[in-house]
Amino acid sequence: MSDDYIINPRSPKELIELKDYGPAPFVINIKAATRQNDYYRIALWTGEYLQLTLMSIKAGDDIGLEVHPDHDQFIRIERGQGIIKMGDRKDQLDFQEKVYTDYAIFIPAGKWHNLINTGRRPLKLYSIYAPPEHPRGTVDETKEDAEK
Repeated sequence: MSDDYIINPRSPKELIELKDYGPAPFVINIKAATRQNDYYRIALWTGEYLQLTLMSIKAGDDIGLEVHPDHDQFIRIERGQGIIKMGDRKDQLDFQEKVYTDYAIFIPAGKWHNLINTGRRPLKLYSIYAPPEHPRGTVDETKEDAEK
């Protein structure tokens, strides 16, 4: 079950479960949590106005083309490389940038977007939605689970 836990940096032998801790106050080493997550997507904290999810995108895979009409999104790459594509229409993604470890991506509400993993290892990232995008407690082990 090592995929379900992260090491607590305050006590390296103490493990904490990856789950949705919102809306209670919460503090975590986000870099360690993101890098150790192997789920396609897991909600780590969901509040009334904000949500943080962890994602692991397989080599050669992508998040999938999507749009959030009523909220902005922030993505931080903790490990890996990829290409982010955005545009006003799903058939016209005219904004494209390569992204790497430590890069931040800001996606305005209403922009179609897709993030593609161009590396050979899983792309590890966390995403912040305002307001929340997924139901509290979301756990999608694979992309296929998320698409159901």
